[in-house]
Amino acid sequence: MHSSMTTSSGLALAATFDAAAVAASAQCEACGFHGMVPFYELSNVPVHSVLLMRTPEAAAAYQRGDIRLAYCQDCGFVSNVLFDESFNDYGQQYEETQGFSPTFSTFHRRLVKQLVDRYDICGKDVIEIGCGKGEFLWLICTEGNNRGIGFDPSYIAERGTSTANIRVVQDLFSDKYADSYEADVVCCKMTMEHIASPRKLVRAVRRLLAKRPNGLAFFQIPDFGHILDVAAFWDVYYEHCSYFTADSLRALFESEGFEVLTVDREYAGQYLTVVAKPAAVPQRTASTDSDGFAAHVQSFAARVRASVQSWEKRIRHYTDKGGRVVLWGGGSKAVAFLSTVPVADVVEYAVDINPYRQGTYLPGSAKRIVAPDFLQQYKPDFVVVMNPVYVDEIQRDLRRLGLSPEVAALGV
Repeated sequence: MHSSMTTSSGLALAATFDAAAVAASAQCEACGFHGMVPFYELSNVPVHSVLLMRTPEAAAAYQRGDIRLAYCQDCGFVSNVLFDESFNDYGQQYEETQGFSPTFSTFHRRLVKQLVDRYDICGKDVIEIGCGKGEFLWLICTEGNNRGIGFDPSYIAERGTSTANIRVVQDLFSDKYADSYEADVVCCKMTMEHIASPRKLVRAVRRLLAKRPNGLAFFQIPDFGHILDVAAFWDVYYEHCSYFTADSLRALFESEGFEVLTVDREYAGQYLTVVAKPAAVPQRTASTDSDGFAAHVQSFAARVRASVQSWEKRIRHYTDKGGRVVLWGGGSKAVAFLSTVPVADVVEYAVDINPYRQGTYLPGSAKRIVAPDFLQQYKPDFVVVMNPVYVDEIQRDLRRLGLSPEVAALGV
């Protein structure tokens, strides 16, 4: 058994685990090692964070599941060992795009140009696994005059940017596509964290690239090292079942027959990117400082607990005096924040610039997502920004609206 602290929202944050809680029979889905060590858990959280909920009733009643994060003692891979793949619902109501943000769009364009220029991705066949609404695929095909195929069940043709040299298969990528398609470059952005068996995905990509000389793989995922460093509980949610640090990401690719060319941190350290090419002989780089990693992981729950208490106190400082507090960002981070910090009774709205989210409701808490202009009449006293990357952008919008509330960002 383990001791825990339960918040007023009924969510448990694991504090310590004894030897009996070690999932000795669980197999690491990145390296195959038997023995995953639990270190953090949440119960009763929405199983999807960015599905469009059209009514508050649907949002409040949405399916929930449990999270128990555990780490591999061999490679450092982290996964939700309670993840149930049958909850997956990746269709056209899945609203994941960040493309309405000027900040994100600038990052996207820079990333694409850097890839095309550095690796001469010109006139090539490009596959993107998990292409979303197609923005990245369109950019890389336009920048390098490439031919693209995307895979994503959430793709919406009328919103997409398909051209004569781009087509999208509205399906999840699987082994059957690895065997029937060829590509010079395979991209997979912010998708592998949704895959329960990342080793199988990387193995399929390796098989696909083997059909072409000089094949290249580009993956982007959340950096669990960043989540760990800042106790970013707002970046832990049900559909993210797989988490990597730079070391465990490199180990996965090398063990599945790749030579890793680069592992970089992007977007204020929140993302990891890896570029790799097929290697003649599988290799494995030993993870560094495994003892230090284990100690850092085992302190995660306590650090989250302190952060949760701090955010609750800070928000209620305003609302106890009649002040108004909003979250800026109506996506996964907002759902995770309100699933962990017991303030759903005093926070009424989440703000989002994505017009497709506006007028819908956050899964779980059922808070309405509103456009920035709504704040002119609501006049918040405190704005909690879900991602510090967007603070400058948000401050500009607030000034445009003639508002000057206190603004604070998660992780700062």
